[in-house]
Formats: sequence, C-alpha cells, structure tokens
Amino acid sequence: MRDHYVRVAAAVPKVTVADPEANRAAIEEQMKACAGAGVKIAVFPELCLSGYTCEDLFLQTSLVREAKASLTRLMRASEALDCLYVVGLPWEERGRLYNCMAVLFHGELLGLIPKSFIPNYGEFYEARHFGAGWREPEPVIYKKPDGGWGAAWMGTDLLFVCEEFPELVVGAEVCEDVWAPDSPSIRHALAGATVIVNGSASDETTGKSDYRKSLISLQSAKCLCAYVYASAGDGESTTDLVFSGHSLIAEDGTILGESPRFSSGIMTAEVDLDRLVVERRRMGTFGSDRGKGYQTVFFSFRETPDLTLKRRIDPAPFVPDEESARRKRCEEILMIQASGLKSRMEKIGASRAVVGVSGGLDSTLALLVTAKAFDLLGLPKEQILAVTMPCFGTTDRTYANACRMARVLGAELKEVNIKKAVTQHFADIGHETDKLDVTYENSQARERTQVLMDLANQSGGLVIGTGDMSELALGWATYNGDHMSMYGVNASVPKTLVRHLVAYYADTCEEEELSRVLRDVLDTPVSPELLPPEDGKIAQKTEDLVGPYELHDFFLYYMLRYGYRPGKIYRLAGLAFAGRYEEAVILRWMKTFYRRFFAQQFKRSCLPDGPKVGSVAMSPRGDLRMPSDAGARLWLSELEAICPEFKKE
Repeated sequence: MRDHYVRVAAAVPKVTVADPEANRAAIEEQMKACAGAGVKIAVFPELCLSGYTCEDLFLQTSLVREAKASLTRLMRASEALDCLYVVGLPWEERGRLYNCMAVLFHGELLGLIPKSFIPNYGEFYEARHFGAGWREPEPVIYKKPDGGWGAAWMGTDLLFVCEEFPELVVGAEVCEDVWAPDSPSIRHALAGATVIVNGSASDETTGKSDYRKSLISLQSAKCLCAYVYASAGDGESTTDLVFSGHSLIAEDGTILGESPRFSSGIMTAEVDLDRLVVERRRMGTFGSDRGKGYQTVFFSFRETPDLTLKRRIDPAPFVPDEESARRKRCEEILMIQASGLKSRMEKIGASRAVVGVSGGLDSTLALLVTAKAFDLLGLPKEQILAVTMPCFGTTDRTYANACRMARVLGAELKEVNIKKAVTQHFADIGHETDKLDVTYENSQARERTQVLMDLANQSGGLVIGTGDMSELALGWATYNGDHMSMYGVNASVPKTLVRHLVAYYADTCEEEELSRVLRDVLDTPVSPELLPPEDGKIAQKTEDLVGPYELHDFFLYYMLRYGYRPGKIYRLAGLAFAGRYEEAVILRWMKTFYRRFFAQQFKRSCLPDGPKVGSVAMSPRGDLRMPSDAGARLWLSELEAICPEFKKE
C-alpha cells in the first residue's frame, strides 16, 4: 500500500431469497474477483447470505443453520485470498437472532458485528425477527472450515487493525445504524477507525438515493473516515419493495465511487489513509482515550503490491471542475474578500482606498474587490484612488490596461512616474543604474509602496494589498515593498484561482469595455515588470523564473492541506500532469518550491491582515505558525532519494 492508498470494494451479488448456498456461490465469485483486482477490503450487503427479504423464514431453523454453514464455506474460500471480507448473515446466539456482519480473513472468522438499531416502522419490520446488538464484545463459538471449533468476538465495538499499516483501522455498522442519530460509526471513528464499512439493504423510493448519497458523504466528513456502503440489489423479493444495489464509497466528504442503481456488481476505489490521518491530527478531536471498551483484532496481509491508482488526481485542486461550481466559488470568494474589506473600513472609519494598479492579474483583482466593497459600503467609487507608477519595466500594454480599467470602474486615476525617484535613490546608495540585480528590482517595489502609503496618509485612506497566496508561498514579493499593505485582500487566494476570479468578473460584468480590458489582462504574461522591456514587450516572465504556478499551487495544496511527503506529492503530480510536464520538470520545480517555501517564511511571519477564503491559508496568526529559520533538509533529502542527480544541481 504505497503512500497509504488501499483499494476497497462494495460488492453486490445477485441473491436468491432463502438459498444461502446459491448466495454463497455468488458471493464467492465476487470475493475472488475482488482479490484479483487488488482489493484489500470488500464489503457485501446486509443479510446477503440468506437474502434480506426472507421475512418469517428467518424463524426457520433450516435457513439459519444453512446460513452458518455457508459462512464456513466462505471462510474456506477466503483462505487463499489476501483480502478482508465483510459479509451479512443472520446469526443465532444464546436463543436470539441477530442481523450481523461477519468479518472473514485468511480462512478465519475475525468477528461478528450485530446491528444496533433495529428498524420497525414503515416498510421495515425487523424487530419481529432480530434483537438489537450489544456494544462490549464477547467471545462466541463458530465452526471452522477444517471441522474444528474456534472463538470469535461478537459485539458492535470491534476494531480490525492491519499490522503492516496501523493507519488502516476498520470498524463496521449495519444499514439503519448510519441513519440513527447516535451512529456506532461515530464511536468507531473516535476510537481510531479510519475505514467504516456498512452492509445495507436500503429499498428504493423516489428521492431516497439523493438523501442516501448525502448521508454517506456527510458521515464520512463528520467521522473523517473512508466509508464503504454496499446495499442489497437484484434478486431480493419485490413483493412490496425494490432494492437497487445503490452502493457508495466516500472519503472525508468526497464521493469516490457510486454504483449505477438497479444493478449488481463490484465497485472499487482507492482510499487515502494519509489524508484521513493528517486531517485528524490537524483537527485534534480524536483522542486515544475514546476507545475504552473496544476490542482490537489484528490482521496481516501476505503482500501489499503497489497500486496503479485509478482515482482522479485533480491538477487544479483550488479550482472546481464543473463550471457551475466554479462560478459559485468565484462569487463566494469575491464576496468574502469584499466583505472583509468593507468591515475593516467601517471599523477604522475610512472612506477612501488606495490601490496600486499595474495592469497585472493580482492588482486587477484587488481593484475589482475594492470596487465591490465600495458598493457594499454605499460609497462612490471616485473615492478609490487607483495609482499607476510606471518605471523601467513598464510596458505600454499593461500601462494602458491599468488606466482603462480604473476609468471604466469610475475610480480616481493618479499617475506617479517613479523613474526619477528610483534613479536618485540609486545615486544616494551608490548603485549603478545598469546593474540589473535584486537591488535594481526591489528598489522599484519599495518606492511604489512608499508612494502608496504616503498617498493613503494624505487622503485618510487604506492601502489595499495585491499580492496573492502563491507569491507568498514562494516569497515572490519584495520585503517591505509589495509584501506590505494595510489590508491584503488577495492574501489567501492562489494564483490559479486569481485567474478564474478575474475571468468570472469579465463574464458577469455589465460594462463591455471593462470585460474587454479584463480579458486582455488575462492574456498578458505574469510579470513584476522590474526589468526593461525587450522590443516593447515584457522581458521578465515570472513563470520562467520560479516555475509554472499551476505546479506550485498543486505542491502547496497537498503540502499544507494534507501534510503529504514530497515523494507522495511528486507521484500525484506525475499522474495529474501526465502528458503536460515531464517528471524531470516536475522534480525541478518541486526543488524550487521547497527551497523557497522554507527560505521565505520570514516574509509570511509579518503579513498584513487579510481574509481567509479557503481551506489553505498562510496567516502567521492562524493557519501557518512556522519558524522563519526552519530547515528544509528533511524535505529536500526525500527528493534526492527520488532522483540522485537532484543533489548535483
């Protein structure tokens, strides 16, 4: 299970009501198919060995005994298969019948989990046949495939732990249990279960599938777990009900797999144990004292070969795939940014704002957000001071776009050419004007910030920061230059999302001229414009220097959101960007990312205030409390192990 991915399955056999042997054969066939597909945990529906719809036939001794005998035959089948199987059957114990999920592994019965909540309403009449399960596990006797007798634990509070991968902890519940307000899965998760399995028999009625999907998704999110739900389907009695076999696999609120309804078969997905473990570590609500009264059963796989991942790896994790979801996200983020700025201006009594506009993406977004905030405040946009500060690297295209955008939005436009001031500064500090080094570049950025701050003092306004989260991650900002402002509206917006926010504004604004300007901004290469143009065109392209922002945003998301190791991020990036970037290119920019991320923390340690808009942010007062002098050796050495040539660079 490389990188702690484990393939799980929800298997729905075609059952024959009241014929355990026929069902055993159908289940066994799917057991073999699961093992052959690299599945390590396979879940079957509730009472699938007998059929869920046996009704009063559950009171027949022949059916109950044959179900147990068929389970013994399934144990024998599991001996040669390297997979943990969870199968539903009626189990008689101490004079009472229980609706149980049996856990089979390598020819053994590891445990029996009885159903806790017995539905007895509407179309359900289970209390006529089954008793409610108990929590504290007790030993029960079962017949082994070799004819001997064995003992297994029976009770709801059972956890099954993989010896090779202790992060893989399996807990189980049965159908109605997940619909109850006090679901056993909540206890299981608090006790350490990372994978919850549920064998179910949920009949199909209008609209129920949507509710079922929402329920399983929410339960996996609440419990910070993977949830594998297998529901009864074809072959169950249709006297009064229809069962569709609607099965689901979810992980921390995300549906990884959903079977087609009204069918039987096997659905698989890979669940990411790292994601769950890191998220729990971050949340801090899962304590070791929560597992009191639980019985732990250990199991060990014979082999854990590398999986060829089938799950989709999104190359743009900050940006929703679907257009409708993307538009909704953009509108929401713009409102968060504008509302944050509105509140800040109200609190300090400011009625003016100062924005440095360059004609680039970030300053464009900052100006749009400021305009939206002024609408919320009911203030005239003439009180927004849009300042363009051309210098050595400014091109006609970006200058023209900055001016046009300010005019169309109705802001006051002010031009402050800083060439003379920067040239005088060079003379003051003894710097040659043709020495195009970091001093040459940063002097311009700091002069611009000084101009903005002084204009804000003059007008009683607020300097609006324009830098985005991707730039902050890489330290691609001049310390005490564009790094500084009085409120940074873009501070937690990644570069890949900045582009979509501007595009959304262009698509939805009523002013046709503004839309044209915004589209030209989107078509302009990202650049700080601190070096002289070449033939009138931008000479300094950011992504040529620090790497593609889509890669850096990918690295940033998985490093901060889930704490993944560099090796795992590299593997995922190779899958996500297959055909777009060679592995050597990904590795090269990963090196740049980690080196810059650690070396530039001192800039993030003194960030201005700004609103958090997503699950990843880098405010030193909240999401990223990191020492500025931490070393990157641990992370870089893992990249060296991937490619020894890396160290020579």
